[in-house]
Amino acid sequence: MQLFPFADYWWFYGGFTVFVLLMLAIDLGVFNRKAHVVSFKEATIWSIVWVSLSMIFCFIFYRYSVAKFGPEIATTVALEFLTGYVIEYSLSIDNIFVFVLVFSYFGIPPEYKHRVLFFGILGALIFRAAFIAMGSALMQFHWVIYIFGGFLIVTGIKMVFSDNEEIEPEKNFLIRLFKRFMPVTHEISGKDFFVRKSGKIYATPLFIALLFLEATDIIFAVDSVPAIFAITREPIIVFTSNIFAILGLRSMYFMLAGVIGKFHLLKYGLAIVLVFVGLKMVWLNDLFGGKFPIMWSLGIIVGVISVSIIASLLFPLRQGDDGPQPLNP
Repeated sequence: MQLFPFADYWWFYGGFTVFVLLMLAIDLGVFNRKAHVVSFKEATIWSIVWVSLSMIFCFIFYRYSVAKFGPEIATTVALEFLTGYVIEYSLSIDNIFVFVLVFSYFGIPPEYKHRVLFFGILGALIFRAAFIAMGSALMQFHWVIYIFGGFLIVTGIKMVFSDNEEIEPEKNFLIRLFKRFMPVTHEISGKDFFVRKSGKIYATPLFIALLFLEATDIIFAVDSVPAIFAITREPIIVFTSNIFAILGLRSMYFMLAGVIGKFHLLKYGLAIVLVFVGLKMVWLNDLFGGKFPIMWSLGIIVGVISVSIIASLLFPLRQGDDGPQPLNP
C-alpha cells in the first residue's frame, strides 16, 4: 500500500511539474538567454543551486511526512529520497562520458552546448516521467521485481567487462529513421536546430546531436528507473529524486567535462551499485523481512561511489593506458 497514491496527490505532481518548468524557464530565459561558454565557476554555482534545492525539498518532504505519518515513517521517506537521489546523480555521471564524445563527434561549439543540453534534459524529463509511470504500474506485479532485479545484476556485470565503445550516430535507428523524412545539413548555423535553404527545411548538426542524446537517455533510463524502484515503491519519491538529479546534470557536465577522464575506476563503482540494488530486489529485501534497511543502503551506495572516485585519483591512469569510455552497458 502506497503512502502517497496518485489519486490523492495529483495536485503535488502538477505543482512539482510547474515548479520544474518555471526553474527551467528562468534558467534559459534569464541566465542563459544569450549563447555563451559556461565557465567552471558558473557551473559550480548552478550545481550548488540544484543540490541545495534538492535538499530543501527533502527537508520539506520530511516535515510534511512527520505531520502526516509520524517521525519514524518520515525518516524512512526522507532517506529513500536521498538514496534515490544519490543513485540517480551517480548514474548521471555515466551520461557525461557520452556528452563529451557526442559534442566532440559533431563538433558542437562550446557556446551552444548549453542549448543542446537544455533541450536534451527537457526531453529526458518527459521520458523519465513515462518510464516511472510504466514502472509504477508494473511493480504492482511481484514477479516484475525479480525481472528488474535480475536485469540490474546482469547490467552491472556487463558494465565491468564491457569493451570500449565508439559513438556512431549514423548507426542509431532513430537518427536513420529521422533522416528518411528530414534532410540534414553539415554546417552549424548558430544556435538554430533547423534552417531553411532554397525553400526547404534542413536539420542542423545541433539537432542531430540532441536527437542522439535523447536516444541514449532512453537507454540510461532503463537502468536508472528500476534502480530507484529497488529503494522505494513510492512513485512520488522515484519521480522527484529522478527529476532533481537530472536537473543538475547540465551544470555537472560543465564542471566535470574537463576532468572526467580522471575517474577511470568510477564505472566499477557504478557496476557494484547496480548489482547491489539488483540483489536488494531479488534477495536482500526478503532476507530482511521485506525491506533491507534504508540507512544501510544509503551508506553502501555512498561508500562505494566515494571509494571508486578516491581510488581513481590515487591510482591515475598511466600514459598509454586506454582512457575511459562511455559506461553504456
